[in-house]
Amino acid sequence: MALSGGIDLGGTKIQAAVIEADGGVAGQSRRPTPTTGGPADVVEAIAGALREAAAEAGVETSALDGVGVGSPGVVDDDAGTVAGARNLPDWQGTFDVRTALEQACGTRVSLGNDVQVATDAEFALGAGRQYSSLLGVFWGTGVGGGIVLDGRPWTGRDAAGEIGHVVVRQGGALCGCGRRGCMEAYAGRAAMEARARRRYDRGEKTVLFKIMKERGRTRLTSGVWARALEKGDPVARNLLDRAVRALGAGIASSQNLLDVEAIVIGGGLGIRLGQPYVDRIREAMMPHLFNDESPPAIELAALGDLGGAIGASLLISAATPASR
Repeated sequence: MALSGGIDLGGTKIQAAVIEADGGVAGQSRRPTPTTGGPADVVEAIAGALREAAAEAGVETSALDGVGVGSPGVVDDDAGTVAGARNLPDWQGTFDVRTALEQACGTRVSLGNDVQVATDAEFALGAGRQYSSLLGVFWGTGVGGGIVLDGRPWTGRDAAGEIGHVVVRQGGALCGCGRRGCMEAYAGRAAMEARARRRYDRGEKTVLFKIMKERGRTRLTSGVWARALEKGDPVARNLLDRAVRALGAGIASSQNLLDVEAIVIGGGLGIRLGQPYVDRIREAMMPHLFNDESPPAIELAALGDLGGAIGASLLISAATPASR
């Protein structure tokens, strides 16, 4: 049976999967993304996760048809490089991911944008199967977007879909990209953590960091935010309310431009907080939608945490979204 590997490289976790030709998952593994080191350390962690997933599938990595990697940053598949992945440790420059990973795993490697490949997976196999156009919004460490128009991925000149950098407030909060007022500066998990830390340092009471330590985490993961919400934490609730307002304005503005049939909400926070927050985002969008009498369908990503890895594997397999 033909098997391909898929890697979803995120700011807090590396999800690896070995995928069968029909989209079934033969093996999987998950590791935390390194917080120190640099690109070489991240690639080493990717290779380790892939070996574990392949072992679960009963094969060596060299037996895979290939490995697709969905990565943040500026991805150049022709060159095999990733540059400027700000949510990864010390990755300001350009690194040859393909060569390093091919040497480590003994099979060919293809690269794609992490959010676009996850969007492609939802379009081909998940919540977007019934639509011909959709916008994927992946709410996690940052806020990323992927676009499918008339059945085909739309990447523009290689930078389309950067929905996290839609401006929701002129002169607003400073974003990790160096600009102000971006949606990600309000809704990205990294920005939310930074704001929570400032509030905690000022003496506000919150259980966020207590839960983080109890869970053995070094960052406020999606699970930490969810548990804090369950405990009624006021800081978590306030910051997530703020995030929802920003998501509503930014996604609605993007919909006003694209007018797609459906919007799929995924990512670490999107999946963990689930349908109740999808419903809240829908409600937050409505005041900003131009065509509010015919809003798009708003769907929760159906492939869960494995969506990015499955989408990355499509870079290798013949089952591309455009071919369905």
